[in-house]
Amino acid sequence: MEILRLLDSESRVAVADLSVRFGTSPVTTRKDLESLERRRLLRRVRGGAIGYEGSDEGAFELRLRHRAETKRAIARAAAGLVHDGDAIALDCSTTCYFLAEILRERQGLVVVTNGLRAAEVLSDSATVILTGGTLRRSSWSLIGDFTDSLSRGGPLLHGFFGVRSVSPVHGLLELSAEEAAAKRKLAAACRDVYALFDSSKISTFALHAFARADRVTGLFTDSQVNDETVAAWDGTGVTTHRIAPSAEEQP
Repeated sequence: MEILRLLDSESRVAVADLSVRFGTSPVTTRKDLESLERRRLLRRVRGGAIGYEGSDEGAFELRLRHRAETKRAIARAAAGLVHDGDAIALDCSTTCYFLAEILRERQGLVVVTNGLRAAEVLSDSATVILTGGTLRRSSWSLIGDFTDSLSRGGPLLHGFFGVRSVSPVHGLLELSAEEAAAKRKLAAACRDVYALFDSSKISTFALHAFARADRVTGLFTDSQVNDETVAAWDGTGVTTHRIAPSAEEQP
């Protein structure tokens, strides 16, 4: 993943430079770039590669590294709502992946999720129920028709969801219609619905709502969210929890 780390700080990498840096032949370097491109982690251009900028929300591995410490802080705060034996839902977002890592310490959890990475993390410590559907590789999620697992038993206690954008008018939103449909079904099975997101999502464009504002129980975000946004959500009866940045991100 060193190539991806270079792309985090540089807009472009060159085959010649990578070959010198890693002591590999140009042929080997090109094969490495081809492999990363197939995983939609970068886009090859003449002589090298640039960061991937697809039409969807971006590859999971890239998003996992974006503001990782902020997402972990948000996940730690949200984890305080979950107790041993709870039945909850997690979506396929990277913040919920970090939440899953924390929840491995809980005992007797039942977790319904469409996120394969979260399911993998919790597989040895919780009862994990996958929603079913078709694999979407860019987000390692399952979309489409669910099995009847969500209709069995009582409602789930809490549902935790990442978002593409949030709006006190339209609710919680996603860019992909398929992702929104999958999250809509998960949210409908939950008593409480919580959004977990960093402040960059406040001004992000999105198309498809998966939970109306009146279905949202609370928001967990970072301290960079402004007072006006918090006041707008307060007006809908939704509490916003602003989490202070970790020491690593403080100026």
